[in-house]
Amino acid sequence: MSRIAILGAGAWGTALALSLYRRGGHQLTLWAHIPELAQQINDARENSQFLPGFPIPAGVTVTNDCAAINAADILVVVIPSEFLRPTLLRTRNCLRIGQFVLSATKGLEEGTHFRMTQVLSDTLEPAGLLLSIGALSGPSFAQEVAQGQPTAVTVAFSDPQVAALIQQEFSSESLRLYTSTDVIGVELGGALKNVIAIAAGIAVGVGLGHNSIAALITRGIVEITRLAVACGARRETLAGLSGIGDLVLTCTGSLSRNRTVGQALGQGRKLPEILASLGGKVAEGVFTTRAALGLARQRGVEMPITEQMELILNRGKDPRDAIRALMLRPGKDEQ
Repeated sequence: MSRIAILGAGAWGTALALSLYRRGGHQLTLWAHIPELAQQINDARENSQFLPGFPIPAGVTVTNDCAAINAADILVVVIPSEFLRPTLLRTRNCLRIGQFVLSATKGLEEGTHFRMTQVLSDTLEPAGLLLSIGALSGPSFAQEVAQGQPTAVTVAFSDPQVAALIQQEFSSESLRLYTSTDVIGVELGGALKNVIAIAAGIAVGVGLGHNSIAALITRGIVEITRLAVACGARRETLAGLSGIGDLVLTCTGSLSRNRTVGQALGQGRKLPEILASLGGKVAEGVFTTRAALGLARQRGVEMPITEQMELILNRGKDPRDAIRALMLRPGKDEQ
């Protein structure tokens, strides 16, 4: 029996806990970084703030206790990107040598432009914690995973044996894991697709049709692949679940928070108002856009959709002007 602790009691963390509980064979803990949230979930046996309507079984321990982190064999980190580093700095003394760490957060850190596994390494290694760190990503809405609908994702570790271990421990009749050693590609696919999903939502919000969405998805995966390969990823990874698979889901699915944010922007609402209406939930693409553009400039990579998204999100550019700028770019060969 593996002891698994999920760090982050949002919708995705809660859904993973429910999926692993249904699978059976684990000692499960859902760790909330806010004590009041842990208490609220324990009292109601439901995560009414982030994933309402799904009872939390008694077999899932919900806590804010640091001891639960130390006791785990596998740590699944689902903390939003903007809070990951400060949370790790506060809790890293709870970790120990020999644990496997799996990042399930889809984002980039502002300022450093780090992927989440890089943030984990950068924070844990100075404390002497040289742990095996990997990533989990793919087309996976939390609500559908919580419902037990069939879902396929990718788990990536540099060591294929560790990836195979996580595959064995997590796979079930409703959650299928494929393994990879391309941690860079799996993480960047999951992070960058959120930027394109906001753009797709904007297109819907301003009243554009299927032609426009198809173009955004297709050119979006070109941008994502271009940057990922420049960072050391394998091109074929971005053609898989953690690339085009996650991108299609997030750009077209009504459960996508990033698409929802974009749609509201396209309808003329202001970003602070939109984010406040999410009730504490996070649209990672809002925070990832600036970091993605900074990373692209570091690598000398052109990302026109991401550039226009940064102007909309952070400089108040009118979405219609951004669409016009994309359409009127100089003609070029498709690549």
